[in-house]
Amino acid sequence: MPNLKGKRVFISGGAGVIGRELVQLLVADGAIVMVGDLVEIPADYQKQVIYRRGDLNYITQQELNSFNPEVFFHLAATFERSAESYEHWEENFWHNIRLSNYLMTTMRNVPGVKRVVNASSYLIYNKELYNFDQPQAKAIKLKETDPINPRNLTGLAKLAHEIELGFLSKFNSDKFSSTSARIYRGYGKNSRDVISRWVRDLLDNKKITVYKQEGWFDYIYAGDTAKGLYKLACIDSTGIVNLGTGRSRQVKDVVEVLKKHFPRMEVEYGDLDIQYEASEADITEFNKLTNWQPERYLEDVIPELIDFEKNRTTAVAKKEIGNVLITSVAKKVPLVEAVKKAVRKINGTIKVLGADMDAACLSSNFTDGFWTMPRLSNLPVADLITYCKSQNICLIIPTRDGELAYFSKAKEELVKAGINVMVSDFQSIKRCLDKLLFSNERGDEILAIPSFLNIDESNASYFVVKERYGAGLLSIGINLDKESAINHSKKLQNPIFQPCVLGNEVSIDAYITRSGDIKGIVLRKRDVVVNGESQITSTFIDEKLQITFSKIIENLNLYGHIILQALIDEKGNAHVIECNARFGGASTLAVQAGLDSFYWAYIEAIGESLENCAFYHSVTSIKQVRHPHDSYL
Repeated sequence: MPNLKGKRVFISGGAGVIGRELVQLLVADGAIVMVGDLVEIPADYQKQVIYRRGDLNYITQQELNSFNPEVFFHLAATFERSAESYEHWEENFWHNIRLSNYLMTTMRNVPGVKRVVNASSYLIYNKELYNFDQPQAKAIKLKETDPINPRNLTGLAKLAHEIELGFLSKFNSDKFSSTSARIYRGYGKNSRDVISRWVRDLLDNKKITVYKQEGWFDYIYAGDTAKGLYKLACIDSTGIVNLGTGRSRQVKDVVEVLKKHFPRMEVEYGDLDIQYEASEADITEFNKLTNWQPERYLEDVIPELIDFEKNRTTAVAKKEIGNVLITSVAKKVPLVEAVKKAVRKINGTIKVLGADMDAACLSSNFTDGFWTMPRLSNLPVADLITYCKSQNICLIIPTRDGELAYFSKAKEELVKAGINVMVSDFQSIKRCLDKLLFSNERGDEILAIPSFLNIDESNASYFVVKERYGAGLLSIGINLDKESAINHSKKLQNPIFQPCVLGNEVSIDAYITRSGDIKGIVLRKRDVVVNGESQITSTFIDEKLQITFSKIIENLNLYGHIILQALIDEKGNAHVIECNARFGGASTLAVQAGLDSFYWAYIEAIGESLENCAFYHSVTSIKQVRHPHDSYL
């Protein structure tokens, strides 16, 4: 039978019980795997697994197109076991109905997709076929052709997606095929299923409670479910197929197996107002398609579950999802929206708060909360920590040059308090803020245009004159002869002189991880510049320049989002003008092109590694036009 070696495979919900088993199979067979899930990456995932942590309702077409999977396993779902709560109404829509529809809306446009395998459920069948008021002597075999009438919201969502896939297949049969596997009662490692819960309770010397012990269920081990899905991915069948063992067991059989390993176990037999189930998969069609059937049963799996639970490392305390504070928000509405979009990928409850000295600043209308922040010279770090603690802030994003030194000095104290800051260390910030220091301290390594306090130190014919500190772009003098340059310098507070280099100005956005690695880099042309900021800017790809600028950035010892400004002369040589160690006004274009800086900063802020996260640069040029926009709140 064919396998998926060398195939690019995307798995939604791949950190779940079945997903973990499936990932092991795929990696062992040499597939190229990308997983998307809400939770932190499992510790046993290998480095080659690309991991996209967060809500897949926000994964973009660009991300999926960049990975370009040939096979898509849709496992992501939310469910509640016996009875669904009132709150499940919203959960079911968002993480089942809406997510399934959205993923296939995007996946159908992925150039390389050839096969879709959907994890469905036997809950779709009419419950009157297998639910009874009295215990049954044997289980009822359910066939793919049996009547359907989903017994709960989860079953309804699974049926809806089966119908959606059937609809899409009519229009995309020449591009991809799809199948839905109706999976029966699953159990496995790292699971919340009843067998795993009983094992954990028994290991803790707790009594277990058993309901409806005469009930029949088709218990299928997650490892077998993963193998079954894998085999379905390797063939070209379409439509519905049952995936179970075809051999149901009563609840009391599970209890008897457990008794062999826990002879002193205490069992309490409870009574719930539910019917007796007697369901079993007819796997005739599955056998015919795959020439395989599940191989594991309760007797040989339960000992493995017991060993697994015994040896499992004590669970790490769940990381609390905190909020984000953006300082000096002023009128940086696009930046605020970019941060909100980034954190929504992880959890929709994360709040993005803004801070500024101006209580009426424009961006205060777009944040989830606002703090009229004191002047930094009047703000002790202890008071900042108190505020952040009160608002559950786990990440601060400074946005103005004038505040970077404050936050870099306070960084260590803030981190001890559990508050991370997207800012570099003080010495690196100091170098970037001082243009003379920046250009002269490491001139040979960063290809910076040299700077001089005395114009006579340079033998250039034409000069650029600018302020040594701060932005000062409105006061800059460009392409001035010596006399004009001297006269212009008298208008400045701390003037420096640079030889005038002619060329095309470019901006280089990059994200540097906490470990100092460059996660991604985006080059953009400054097509139209107004008051020192790009009004129209567009991305471009130049591998030679990317290598050049990457080497420069590596020598700057920075962290977070940074921007280099540079000139490219007529020979294609780079001349670095300056470095802004923060997110810039037009840097949202870099985010659009794949540089997911705020998402990455948040992931690092909650203590997770970016090692398995991917950077997918847009393969086409994107143009950004910045213009006024009306909003109605």
